Amino acid sequence: MAEKRRKFDAEFREGAVRIVSETGRPIAQVAKDLGINETTLSTWVSRATKAGGDGTLSVPGREELARLRRQDAEKNKRIRELEMERDVLKRCMALWVK
Repeated sequence: MAEKRRKFDAEFREGAVRIVSETGRPIAQVAKDLGINETTLSTWVSRATKAGGDGTLSVPGREELARLRRQDAEKNKRIRELEMERDVLKRCMALWVK
């Protein structure tokens, strides 16, 4: 007699994929811990990877990541500007002291 197919909701699938991607544990181990077939979890992980890069970020998460990267770039630019100003002032002080 054939087994009845189990259905998993999207939240469970996303959670399982996140466990694999964030912890770095093998798919076989995560599948065993969750009580699902290894092949099923492997399919979910590969689909998530194809769909959205690493499969761990939702749309709001990607937007937040992009915002943080822009913010980081702006801060790095400001740091470089301040370092250049500091270097100019050091040179001026060296000339003034002599």
